[in-house]
Amino acid sequence: MEISIIALPLIASIISGFFGKLIGDRSSEIVTSLLVTIAAILSAFVLYEVIFNDYQDNIVIATWINSGTLDVNWSMKIDSLSAIMLVVVTSVSSLVHIYSIGYMSHDPHKPRFMAYLSLFTFAMLMLVTSDNFIQLFFGWEGVGLCSYFLIGFWFKKETANAAAIKAFVVNRVGDFGFALGIFLIFYLFGTVNYSEVFELIPTVVDKNIIFLGIEVNAVDLICLLLFVGAMGKSAQILLHTWLPDAMEGPTPVSALIHAATMVTAGVFLVVRCSPIYEYSELALNIITIVGMSTAFFAATVALVQTDIKKIIAYSTCSQLGYMFFATGVGAYNVAMFHLFTHAFFKALLFLGSGSVIHAFKDEQNINNMGGVWKKLPYTYSLMIIGTLALTGFPFLSGFYSKDAIIEFAYLRGNTTGYYAAGIGIITAFLTSIYSWRLIFKTFHGEYNNKDIKIEETHESPLVMLIPLILLSIGAIFAGYIFKELFVGYGGASNFWKDSIFFLKPLSTEHPPIWFLVLTPILVILSIPIAYYLFVKNKNLPHQIANVNKPLYNFLLNKWYFDELYDLLIVNPSKKFGLFLWKFFDVKLIDGFGPDGISTLIKNFSLKANKFQSGYIYQYAFVILVGFSALLTFLMVK
Repeated sequence: MEISIIALPLIASIISGFFGKLIGDRSSEIVTSLLVTIAAILSAFVLYEVIFNDYQDNIVIATWINSGTLDVNWSMKIDSLSAIMLVVVTSVSSLVHIYSIGYMSHDPHKPRFMAYLSLFTFAMLMLVTSDNFIQLFFGWEGVGLCSYFLIGFWFKKETANAAAIKAFVVNRVGDFGFALGIFLIFYLFGTVNYSEVFELIPTVVDKNIIFLGIEVNAVDLICLLLFVGAMGKSAQILLHTWLPDAMEGPTPVSALIHAATMVTAGVFLVVRCSPIYEYSELALNIITIVGMSTAFFAATVALVQTDIKKIIAYSTCSQLGYMFFATGVGAYNVAMFHLFTHAFFKALLFLGSGSVIHAFKDEQNINNMGGVWKKLPYTYSLMIIGTLALTGFPFLSGFYSKDAIIEFAYLRGNTTGYYAAGIGIITAFLTSIYSWRLIFKTFHGEYNNKDIKIEETHESPLVMLIPLILLSIGAIFAGYIFKELFVGYGGASNFWKDSIFFLKPLSTEHPPIWFLVLTPILVILSIPIAYYLFVKNKNLPHQIANVNKPLYNFLLNKWYFDELYDLLIVNPSKKFGLFLWKFFDVKLIDGFGPDGISTLIKNFSLKANKFQSGYIYQYAFVILVGFSALLTFLMVK
């Protein structure tokens, strides 16, 4: 049964990818959706067994590499952590497959699209069920490749191609650090299997090694190198620039890859490697700082964006920051709790935005929308649910998971924890403001689209609404139902067993009452504030932007990260590349190589041609010179 979970999406991808034209568009959609849905049902059954029957297993599928001390298997590690990820990946993927039947109905390449979705699901499942770093890296690179395919799916659009290449290149930076971390693990321990590495970590806690001429602690270096990979995949600040551009792909791609699954791989990596990270205070503090910086940065940028998908993309970036600083303060289980609940409401928001885009005939600018809440009642209601869950409105899923992160950061009791908790509260308020800004500007106020009449807007078909309804159920109830399972009293639930390692048990204290109610109060107050700003007094935001023009431009240009990278990396690299091409390639290699030889032969041929004059005395002279040269050669020899 367990092997079927990873095999079914692969089979679906092969059928749709290689035989899509043969079986037709509709059959491709049905086959892929059906097989991935079966995988989701089986995953739910596995989670049930893990929860109620303490089921754990390590299923070896085949021997992969056996050379010296390197012994790597294709396997499925089933424990609490992988069971949760199986449910998240397969359930969201199955709903996205079904949603795509309606959303991609006018696309001429539906079998290819469904094949890519299923292949991505397979790669992600290989990642989360691995029991060693090599298989993890295989899945890691597999989801990166599928992300490239899907972002650039509409390859005739230059912007889509550029976004796909950008995502691929930026992730290569992170993956280089990740690969170095795996090499270092094998260098130190002679193995890449989780169980063996985690068991040996305490033996190298005090070991120092030389890296780039600097003496560093071995465990610190392993943690930091692995975290560089996590930063790239999970779009953390400095390696985040690819995520907003990735919205060039179809909306179902954004929901599956860039909201619920692939971007959470970095969080999963850190949690899976908790037996390593618990021995590195330096790495945990850096993760906390990076996480809270990303959360705040992305929330500020989302305040001024106008593309409906990019607003939600920056929201994803921000929520991933929450998950990382949860791991940084040692609350790995709380990070997984937020990852779990976030998958439902963020996929709901992305697919809801796709429904809006579908209604507006591919319009994505929220300034060109408005006043359609009566025309799109189901989409409107479902996006309200997603927004309430995202902002942490009391008793919805985000309320339980996000507030738990802020509380455990506060209970950490050190300076970094207090800063993270403070930034988390501020970011929660900003999140609520930009989320309600999206809702109010999209659905309320005056209708602002000059190209499409309001009568032409329409609700999405049932095949698109059913996945939204199912996701909304998770957005409402997942937090309440699973809080005790994930977190438990004091934060250390028995559910996790050996899948998460706590060197120091989490605090069982409760924060002060004022601290507990502060975030919910700010979240509730943000709703009337956003309504006043974006519906009642729409000129006020423009006035504020004009008064604070430098700050507004700073946020609008995303803190100028892209411009800074262009200045420091892209443009110098282009100039250096042009120099290498024009000087080394054209002048040296081609000049002395193929071009030089051909030019020399051509010139020699032109000179030799002059001897073909028809005069006997010139032929006799050439014969004499040739005979003299041959005689000289023989004499010297």
